[in-house]
Amino acid sequence: MKINDLATEDRPREKMMRIGAENLTNSELLAILIGSGSTEESAVDLMTRVLNDCQNSLKRLGRLSYNELITYHGIGDAKAVTIMAACELGKRRQQEQVEERKDLGSATAIYNFMHVRMQDLDVEEAWALLMNQNYKLIKAFRVSHGGLSETAVDVRIIMREALLNNATIVALCHNHPSNNASPSGADDRLTQIVKSACETMRIYFLDHLIITDGRYYSYREEGRVI
Repeated sequence: MKINDLATEDRPREKMMRIGAENLTNSELLAILIGSGSTEESAVDLMTRVLNDCQNSLKRLGRLSYNELITYHGIGDAKAVTIMAACELGKRRQQEQVEERKDLGSATAIYNFMHVRMQDLDVEEAWALLMNQNYKLIKAFRVSHGGLSETAVDVRIIMREALLNNATIVALCHNHPSNNASPSGADDRLTQIVKSACETMRIYFLDHLIITDGRYYSYREEGRVI
């Protein structure tokens, strides 16, 4: 059976456009790349066979040489090179992600990372930093803009993003455009709310930093987050 013989909703390209790439199998994604199979099997079946020989491991697939790939009936020069190019791009993307992950295990590291983003702001913004167990940054995102209070910062969003990104450590930071790094009562309340939410979800709350131009206030360094 060829891909064109499949029902429209089962064809990999149409399926990707309908439900997104993340919902396709590895065989279906690879089938999109190679475009066609052979007279005996579809592109999906061909790539399923190849992956089965690789114990369904993309890493093992990435180790196959050009000469190994073209031993499969239905894979010629162009398809072999396409598969190898896709695997190489995957390796390079992974390497970039490793290099981009910042170590944010200290208040100073958080300040240096966030000061660049906040130094020219004329309103308050709050950001959440999601990290893995080694204090490597997974994601940094803004949770409020133009004012800060325990109501402006939706703690549910922080927790949702932490869970979706498999983060085990969370830090919070916000700026004071006045350049006064001293925390306010609202800052104190927000710190406790986020810390409590993290404890409920068994996520380690690392710190809450107040960032100004040239200095910062760290709740952890001041002994107010234990």
